Amino acid sequence: MRIAEISTPELRQSSHGSQSPCHRQQNHLLSQIESKIKQTESHPPSTTLPDSLPSDLRQLLAHLTQLAPFPTTDNSLKLHLWKLSYRLWNACVDLSNAAAIHSPSYSCASQNVAKLRHVASDMLSLAVDVVGVPSPVIKSALFYYKTGLVWKDLKIFDLASKCFERATDLIAKLDVRKISDAGERKLLLDLNLARSCTAWEISDKNLAIMLLNRSKTLLFGSPVHFKALANQFLAFAKTVLSKNENNGSFNEALKFMNEALDLCEKGLAIARTREETVEIKELKFKTLRFISAVHLQNGEFESVIKCVKVLRENGGESGDHHSSLPVLAMKAFLGLGRYSEAEKELKGMVVDKGIPEGVWVSAVETYFQAAGNAGVETAKGVFLGLLGRCHLSARAALRVVRRVVADGGGIESSRIRAKVAVELASDERVVALFAGEAVTKERTAMHAVLWNCGADNFRLKNYETSAEMFEKSMLYVPHNLENTVLRAKGYRVLCLCYLGLNQLDRAHEYVNEAEKLDPNIICAFLKFKICLVKNDHGVAINQIQTMITCLDFTPDFLSLSAHEAVASHALPVAAAALSNFLNFYTSGKPMPITEVVVLRTLVTILSQDLGKEAEVLKFLKKAHIRASESGADCFFGRGEVGKREQNWFVVTSWNFGTKCGKEKNYELCAEFFRLVSGFCSVMVDGRIEENNVMICRSLILTVSAMIASEKQKMTPLPETEVQHAVELLEKAGKILTSLSGVDDKVTTIEADLFFMYVLNAYDMHGRLNNLEYQQQLVKNFAITKACSTEYLLQIGLNASEGPRFNAEVATFALSECLSGFLSSPTPDYQNVALIVRRLIAIASIHKGDSDDDAVLNMYKQAYRIMVGLKEGEYPTEEGKWLAMTAWNRAALPVRMGQIDVAKEWINAGLELARKVVGMETYQACMEDYVAGFERKFHKQIAGEIKPQTSTVVTLFLE
Repeated sequence: MRIAEISTPELRQSSHGSQSPCHRQQNHLLSQIESKIKQTESHPPSTTLPDSLPSDLRQLLAHLTQLAPFPTTDNSLKLHLWKLSYRLWNACVDLSNAAAIHSPSYSCASQNVAKLRHVASDMLSLAVDVVGVPSPVIKSALFYYKTGLVWKDLKIFDLASKCFERATDLIAKLDVRKISDAGERKLLLDLNLARSCTAWEISDKNLAIMLLNRSKTLLFGSPVHFKALANQFLAFAKTVLSKNENNGSFNEALKFMNEALDLCEKGLAIARTREETVEIKELKFKTLRFISAVHLQNGEFESVIKCVKVLRENGGESGDHHSSLPVLAMKAFLGLGRYSEAEKELKGMVVDKGIPEGVWVSAVETYFQAAGNAGVETAKGVFLGLLGRCHLSARAALRVVRRVVADGGGIESSRIRAKVAVELASDERVVALFAGEAVTKERTAMHAVLWNCGADNFRLKNYETSAEMFEKSMLYVPHNLENTVLRAKGYRVLCLCYLGLNQLDRAHEYVNEAEKLDPNIICAFLKFKICLVKNDHGVAINQIQTMITCLDFTPDFLSLSAHEAVASHALPVAAAALSNFLNFYTSGKPMPITEVVVLRTLVTILSQDLGKEAEVLKFLKKAHIRASESGADCFFGRGEVGKREQNWFVVTSWNFGTKCGKEKNYELCAEFFRLVSGFCSVMVDGRIEENNVMICRSLILTVSAMIASEKQKMTPLPETEVQHAVELLEKAGKILTSLSGVDDKVTTIEADLFFMYVLNAYDMHGRLNNLEYQQQLVKNFAITKACSTEYLLQIGLNASEGPRFNAEVATFALSECLSGFLSSPTPDYQNVALIVRRLIAIASIHKGDSDDDAVLNMYKQAYRIMVGLKEGEYPTEEGKWLAMTAWNRAALPVRMGQIDVAKEWINAGLELARKVVGMETYQACMEDYVAGFERKFHKQIAGEIKPQTSTVVTLFLE
């Protein structure tokens, strides 16, 4: 504000007289100062004030100060100083106004102007005792006060404080009680308040509070002064609250607010005009609202309610209806757990049109957060009520829905919140808020909120609520080309929800709609999933083919289809998916899963279904072929992983071979065991020796299964199969030979498997009429530790039976077996008797009557075996058979007149009969016949004995 300049006629008059040197120096300094002031006055407002100008003026003023105090008689000099001071001040005002227009943020220029103001104030204070100027001290203090305010605005508080203190020192010389002018009184208060604020800014709280309290003596009974001081107390309180350092700050703020409230009460008591009353009353209400907020922050809810009640009632007068009161009351009631009263306050906000949108949205959020699920219906009612009363923004609706669907802490809570959110989001008025390009961001956010809520419920398997949320989210997707993919995505998710609800028809409808908008592999896969749920395996398998034809198809979907099929116990569908998966490995493209894993999984799936052995065999053969083609390291993998994979296929083939063998499916059994040797023969990491034992076993069992299948079908093996079996056995024989060089065969491979090899090799070479090999094979086996009497017995019996009878092998095996039994401490005479009978039969058939001595020796050996045995130790029936057949063999020599031969057989039969229990009657008959035979042939007849008509009595077993 410009100040009227003062004329100085005395100075002009005295300039014509004589001057002392001091006067001349003063005049010279004043002329220099005036020159600088003129420079300031003429300075263009659009340019920056030079920094040298304030410093030059300050230096000139310092020289002038050295000449002070001025004589009291030289009043013209003082008046001239006043004039110069006023001119400088007015120039500063013009520069400040110009700077505010052209460059309001240029602080350097403002500081230079402030420095000039400070010079003007100091210049005026030099002539504060001037005569002829009313209230010179007040005016000088006013300059310092205004300059201090400028420094305070520039945040240079030390200079501001210096100016305020200089003004205070000037006023201190006056008697405050004699000041009657309202403006001067107001200056006294404002100066004190400004000084207090400056002390507060430099964190000198004690000084600031002291100055505020001192200001109470400068009120002069003016309502305006009471209001100003109350405002300052309230400002300090808000500053304390803004820092929010600790709980003590609330108490300090309350202290300031109570002071402000007390000042308002006193100001109202002395207010005379309606305008004064209204202003102080508004300040009082404002202070009470802040006090309520502090009590609310401290959790003193009863105090909040009391303050709100005071504000509303106001002693029967017109109360306060500020928009924050319902919010304060509601929060206080919520804090006290009085939800019905809080709900009443919230609903009352609906009819109050003065409440800003952000305030009631915040109130709804607070109420809902405190009341929880019990408050969702109230929140919805308030929102819809406000929606019907006034226009709300899409942002407000978004905030409410977002708060409603916030985490509720449980499935049931989420369901309740989602239901209310659905009702809000589906209201036509709410949907209308989000129409148009202006709210694109809010519409996208609303869609995201509903979508995420639906996803959360889907993860909780709350499919019904999830479906509702996804359906309502579709309301916030515009029907345009840009959002086609997003709409299709929504339809696909709804398909999943109704799949979870087992509403397959609706799921199918949604996936069809999605396919119309965005046909892709996901739609095809969802249709596949629907077929699985329907247990329509045939259509599901056909759908796999449809998926493969999709443009965005990747083999991953076949893997996923297999997983889904296994989860649905649709094993044929899973097998079909993996079978198709295998077709992609021949292309050479990178695949997400290794081929061996797919084959292993496929075989595992087929293994769970009965009667799928042929399918299992098919894919095991495929695995073997692929391993042979691509190499074991490439197919199975390297290191331990490759070994584990190879062992899995070996063990699986072995188990299926064993299973088929137990089920007497010998044809498949042979194929599985053939695969065992095939998998073992594939080298992993260049090593195959460690699988030799398994190869040997599988080869032997393969041939055994081939022979068993032949017997089962009663169809002889073709010559090619026989030759193949011989090759397999030759390979097994080589492995057995190599193993015997390292360790004994018995410890490396089971003896019964070795025996099986011998039997199979004997059989196959017998088919090729290779008798010498058969004999050598059995002899070699007989000298091994794996050989036992039971094995030799079996070999001997096999050799002595069937169409490929081999007497040499049978005789050797049975003889060795007999020796083994007899060498035992406790011979098994049942088997001994069996061997003896079979050897007698072989000798009789193979040699006939040409070598009767060999047969007779067998009977004699049997007699020697029976000598010394306890009664019944040798099988009785076998003993009877020996005695009777030996006796009956004498019949032919008797008829032929071979008396000596006949006598040997008769004696052999009689001796054997004597060793057999139960043949006493036969024995008596034999002895009678022997006596008669000896009487008749007691003389030796020279030459050939003539044939006799008498015969030996033939004996038959009972």
